Amino acid sequence: MILAGGLSTRLYPLTKQVPKPLVPVAGVPNAVHLIRYLHSYGYDEIAINVHYLADAIVAALGDGSRFGVKLTYLHEAQLMGSAGAVKAMESFFGADDFVVVGCDDLTDLPIDKLVAEHRRHGAVATIGLVVRPQVDQYGVVVLGEDGRITGFQEKPAPGTERSKLVNTGIYAFSPAIFEHIPALTFYDFGKQVFPDLLAAGAAFYGYDARDAYWCDIGTPSEYRRASDDVVNGIFRIPGTRANGAAADARIDASAQVDANVWIGAGAEIGAHARVSGPAVVGDRVTIGEGAQIDGSILWEGAQVGDGATLRDTIVGIGYAVPAEARLTGAVVANDEVPT
Repeated sequence: MILAGGLSTRLYPLTKQVPKPLVPVAGVPNAVHLIRYLHSYGYDEIAINVHYLADAIVAALGDGSRFGVKLTYLHEAQLMGSAGAVKAMESFFGADDFVVVGCDDLTDLPIDKLVAEHRRHGAVATIGLVVRPQVDQYGVVVLGEDGRITGFQEKPAPGTERSKLVNTGIYAFSPAIFEHIPALTFYDFGKQVFPDLLAAGAAFYGYDARDAYWCDIGTPSEYRRASDDVVNGIFRIPGTRANGAAADARIDASAQVDANVWIGAGAEIGAHARVSGPAVVGDRVTIGEGAQIDGSILWEGAQVGDGATLRDTIVGIGYAVPAEARLTGAVVANDEVPT
């Protein structure tokens, strides 16, 4: 199951138009990356909960057949929390172990090894973990020698952390997990289910994926990091072009474009413009004459006026940056959902 029902407030104003599952990484909605990721491990039936801008998600993903899977949607009239949404799909999972991922995960964490460890321990729940040198912005997990979870720390102050292992939001569960989630109740894995499992002494384990790639794209800074890693070739997404220009992109002969720039279909880059990577120029983006783009992400249909300068900036779908504007470290987007 892909958890996709949240309001995506950490990415405002970008997600006032676009729900978080459709936030693009190298021009492709992250939910599509996740579906392909799950399918690569043999998962061909995937549930996904939707609430905020649900129609846009369904329109973009359809029934999943384009990606070789069958999608089953849970439409939440009211948000039920991460665990509450999973509980609502109990009949979908049946008697088998299953995997849950967040829609903001960009990762190559080996799910087969996560599930193998889960089954080896006969666990109720197993959390996928990665190492981070600095953990003050993450949920830290403390393991015993046998991999059993012995404690949590939420965003510990530097120097107080008990572990460098952080929770990725990628989980393996056995059907026994449903005994720990009340029905028809807002319920959260991190705040309620996991502390309850720990207190009850349940078979609750962590899988140390150590050096697997993982990024939570749910904040502007981490979203930029994920995008940079892809276009720089640090993280490779199977089936996704890391950089380079679409065949129908129009780039003026006098424009300068770095190698580590992703340019989408129908994009136009004007005379004497410069695009320095890592950067993404989305489908049908127009960059005016003499504009300077440095380390920025421009979503579909964005327009950059003549002579504008953008550094480390994210520009939302269809947003028009005025001529001669100067933006550094900005996140700009239209407030209304496009029609």
